[in-house]
Amino acid sequence: MKKILFFFISIIQIAYAQKSGLTFETKFYDAEDKWVIFDKKEKQNTYALGFIYLDPQAGYTFNYECELEYKNNKFQKVPRLDTTSNIKVRLDLNTFDVMILNDEQIKSLNLSNPPSWLEGYKVNADFIDVRVHKASMMNGAGASLKALPILQKAYQEEPHYPGLEFELGYAYNATGSFYKAVIVLNKAIENDPSNFWYYRELGFSLKHLNNLPEAEKVYKKGIELASDKSQIAEMAINMAQSYFHAKDKAKFDEWKSIVVQNAEPESQYRQYINYYEENWHKPN
Repeated sequence: MKKILFFFISIIQIAYAQKSGLTFETKFYDAEDKWVIFDKKEKQNTYALGFIYLDPQAGYTFNYECELEYKNNKFQKVPRLDTTSNIKVRLDLNTFDVMILNDEQIKSLNLSNPPSWLEGYKVNADFIDVRVHKASMMNGAGASLKALPILQKAYQEEPHYPGLEFELGYAYNATGSFYKAVIVLNKAIENDPSNFWYYRELGFSLKHLNNLPEAEKVYKKGIELASDKSQIAEMAINMAQSYFHAKDKAKFDEWKSIVVQNAEPESQYRQYINYYEENWHKPN
């Protein structure tokens, strides 16, 4: 049995963009269920070949196959020194773009398309819990545009399915559809008024609609319900940012104090506060 080695690091550490004449312009989440290559490292002559898929539990994953050389406009496999291990790399927001292999390249490299093992990751794919979880991982990977149709369909079927309304609200916010997020999240709060996550997302929607009085009310309710100081600091910095741009010093100071009470001294939230104060008198 092969050993499976999981690398919980960004593929950025095994690929370094180089000028090669090849085109690496596809986001990893747009290459789901595809054979791909990552650009070679600096001072290296080979490219990493593998298959990208969505693990229902772990998220987007690169199943490493081998290294490739590129000679005379053609890829050639480089034999692996270790054939006993199955190397998997978890992909994240820092992952470099990839190049998807075409059918001719896949055939010339004698690759199964798709690999036989992929079927095991498609079990129960139509179940609503699997679909919502998949969309959640897409949101986390920055692929909210891909998550939206999955979430919208699930919402039509069972709008109050656990976690669904938050993920749909998040996806709408991430894609700039703030009015749609407000509608979904208000209905979610009517159904479950003690869910902190709804208030966090709704406050974000209202802030970006420049409805600061309502955003304040919602965030304050979210802070009442929140137990995680970093989440409180995140909500507070959002309001502090808005009042920095509005040049409302009294309101800025009010939300600044909440940030300071809840954020670690070296956190990004405290750094934002320092930036706002240092640049208060400069034009936005």
